[in-house]
Amino acid sequence: MKTIEDFDFKDKKALIRVDFNVPLDSDLNVSDNNRIEAAKPTIIKILEDGGSAILMSHLGRPKGTKNADMSLSHIVESVSETLGVKVKFVADCIGASVAQAVEELRSGEVLLLENLRFYKEEESGDLDFAEQLSHWGDVYVNDAFGTAHRAHASTTVIAQYFPKRKCFGYLLAAEIKAIDTVMKTGKKPVTAILGGAKVSSKITIIENILEKIDHLIIGGGMTYTFVLAQGGAVGDSICEPDKVDLAHSILEKASALGVQVHLPVDVVAADAFSNEAQTRVMPANAIEKGWQGLDAGPETLRQFREVILQSKTILWNGPVGVFEMENFSKGTIEVGNAVVEATENGAFSLVGGGDSVAAVKQFGFQDKVSYVSTGGGAMLESLEGKTLPGIAAIMQEPKQ
Repeated sequence: MKTIEDFDFKDKKALIRVDFNVPLDSDLNVSDNNRIEAAKPTIIKILEDGGSAILMSHLGRPKGTKNADMSLSHIVESVSETLGVKVKFVADCIGASVAQAVEELRSGEVLLLENLRFYKEEESGDLDFAEQLSHWGDVYVNDAFGTAHRAHASTTVIAQYFPKRKCFGYLLAAEIKAIDTVMKTGKKPVTAILGGAKVSSKITIIENILEKIDHLIIGGGMTYTFVLAQGGAVGDSICEPDKVDLAHSILEKASALGVQVHLPVDVVAADAFSNEAQTRVMPANAIEKGWQGLDAGPETLRQFREVILQSKTILWNGPVGVFEMENFSKGTIEVGNAVVEATENGAFSLVGGGDSVAAVKQFGFQDKVSYVSTGGGAMLESLEGKTLPGIAAIMQEPKQ
């Protein structure tokens, strides 16, 4: 796996695919610069080598048309502040104006190109568009894990124009290593904590990881489909009755593989989906009609904690309750505390997937676990065992 550590960028122009698809507020200012921060080490390494950096990214979904609200010009100031370098900007990503801006770029300087998705050819993976982009750099660096599952012009197709001059940036290399630690090289026991609302959205992940784990903790809304599969009563809880057979087969496969499945034994139930609702702790398999499970109960959390603290490798994907409501956030917070404690005791912990990442940020666990993935869809597809085109394009050796 070639990373930027394998290259000296002195007097070289590095064309870097970054993921600067950052949120903007109503005044079009960057409201969260985490993704820019994540790319900083790669960019700084290139500049310190004596090279220059040409950054390309998308922002939003303009669908092949120019949209002033989605111009990357809005993020130039934030990128400059984050890098500590005044970033230049060109209002296109191909053509004569870009050629001139690249030609004038000196060592130690950074140039940001306009939104790639202003061209429909980016998302269609157009060969000619990729070739035009390739003219801007001596070396191609992919540091955008969040888009590595897309076979777009700037993430995958472009790599063929740099047969021996392509590599992963620090962020993408770290993502690959973190997922490999969970899926291939992690110390046992390996525990996966899967939450969220639906079994159907996690089925391919569960099927792919079962052979690699020792414990499977199931929480959140998908709990109730498994409870139903075991003949329990779920009241008005979120549930997928049509996935009961699927839940059965997962439990049977886990049993055959010797994987211990840990389901909630009690839940915090509410008489409405509201933070102000009345609440009661009920057995997870005996929830009364008119009530719905919205968080893991105290005995469940004690059992989950015990399993987590015995683990040496932990994957956490999805909250175990409706953490957005304060009264149903305790379960997710307690699971987070246990993952942090296990990490302090030497376990490797990977958190990924939109809601669990939001939860670790909200409750301050971000810097206390081993790794927080930046790529929602890409992370999930990796866990499903899919080969991500953006990663494969870098790994592929040129034909002799």
